[in-house]
Amino acid sequence: MKFVYLLQIIILLIPYFFGADFTHTNLFYLIIIGIIVFVIHEGLHVLVIHQKGDISLTFSGIFFWLNTNAVLSKTRYWIFMSLPFLVLSVVPAVTSFYVSGNIKSILLCVCWINAFISGSDIYNSFLIAIKPRNSVFCRGYYHVK
Repeated sequence: MKFVYLLQIIILLIPYFFGADFTHTNLFYLIIIGIIVFVIHEGLHVLVIHQKGDISLTFSGIFFWLNTNAVLSKTRYWIFMSLPFLVLSVVPAVTSFYVSGNIKSILLCVCWINAFISGSDIYNSFLIAIKPRNSVFCRGYYHVK
């Protein structure tokens, strides 16, 4: 988890290093955007596991995560971990190159918030990618068929 915490700290500092800020956007709107991003992020996780097994949302302090008893192939588990990051961080980041003004600021804010939320997903996606091809995942463990 220390790697994840370090990644999240780096992600939080990115706007500072690039001179970007969201201060011209109302704090209330930023909080609402953060809540919406979180709900969509978790919804994308659920979409991948839908009809594969039971799902429960668990939390400890400020951290939330999904527990499931679904048995997932390596590809499906990688999609489970990566889809929210790709949809809510990569796509808005690429789209922000083609828009300007408030829309660009909102897209970059969504990218930034989701990248922070996805800290452990990013780390886990890398770990999943280096597992053997025939791996099967369940409850945080894997075995090779």
